[in-house]
Amino acid sequence: MLISRILRSANDGHLIFWCPGCDMPHGIQTGQGAGPRWGWNNDVEKPTFTPSILVRFPWGPEKKQCVCHSFVREGKIEFLSDCTHNLAGQTVSLPDWEDPESQANK
Repeated sequence: MLISRILRSANDGHLIFWCPGCDMPHGIQTGQGAGPRWGWNNDVEKPTFTPSILVRFPWGPEKKQCVCHSFVREGKIEFLSDCTHNLAGQTVSLPDWEDPESQANK
């Protein structure tokens, strides 16, 4: 469910944002419950999550190990230098989720 132009919510306290470095969504868990939980400033327009967010996943036929490590602070993603994508070491604004109708027309 879209809760702002940059955040979606899912079951069990998950918040999801679009990562422009990986070109895919990343999610974290907030609030009470099992598993790791992140702090959130409750701002849907300029979210801050603590601590850092580390995403590792295999990609492509070779199952190459991809890494995305970042801080999300005041609506910006600060990509750390250990990221394997081209935004490593850069800070960018969290992108808007695309309009579902424009996705269907692609």
